[in-house]
Amino acid sequence: MIRRVIHPTAIVSPHARLGTNVRIGPYCVIGDHVELGDDCVLHPHVVIEGHSKFGRGNEFFPFAALGGKTQDLKYLGEPTHLEVGDHNVFRENTTVHRGTHGHTPTRIGSHNLLLSYAHVAHDCQLGDHIILSNSVGLAGHVVVEDHAVLSGMAGVHQFCRIGAHSIVGGYTKIVQDVPPFMIADGNPAALRGVNVVGIQRRGFAEDDIRALKAAYKKLFLKKDNNLAQSVSSLKATHDADTPQVARLIRFIEESQRGVTR
Repeated sequence: MIRRVIHPTAIVSPHARLGTNVRIGPYCVIGDHVELGDDCVLHPHVVIEGHSKFGRGNEFFPFAALGGKTQDLKYLGEPTHLEVGDHNVFRENTTVHRGTHGHTPTRIGSHNLLLSYAHVAHDCQLGDHIILSNSVGLAGHVVVEDHAVLSGMAGVHQFCRIGAHSIVGGYTKIVQDVPPFMIADGNPAALRGVNVVGIQRRGFAEDDIRALKAAYKKLFLKKDNNLAQSVSSLKATHDADTPQVARLIRFIEESQRGVTR
């Protein structure tokens, strides 16, 4: 039997698709093209609109607004999309916007935590197990990889990437890519070292951590170093065979905006 609990003050479109055991609290508004997976919970005053698809077990706290129209002035009015995975938490007053074009949805993976007033703009791509702390702002087309943590009030410029297992300090201004496994902090941002505590908590082997520390020194601590030359030098070492170091090298080589140093 399909079980749903919908408060009588909620406005839910008859065209919305709701999974089993969905709970919708007072004064929520659910639009025509919204799809909510099983076990989603909406606390009071949540608004979800647009072509927005959510997996199972997502939780939405009061005044979260998701699936709103892109703020990109290039938007021409065609249907655009938001796609979200499973078991995410959207705390009070979070905002997430749809993509700008029909073929490029905004995407959020699974098991992410977005704290109060966090903003995910149009066309962003978020992986899994990410934390956006209070009032973090992601501009359009930002990519955040798995297990990244952005501390309170951090702001990320359009088209930047935040690498996997990295941590960004509070009030940090990000205008270039943050490499994976690193700590970035400051205004403007600068690298402060390897995110040792974070990767230890996730079970990284000590040999892998040592290799990342050696790579950090070779890439970012030499005076007057040329990053391309440092990458080439690093690739000639045994540390480059470590999967984490190989990922770091690949991230740097693929950067379009340049890398935070």
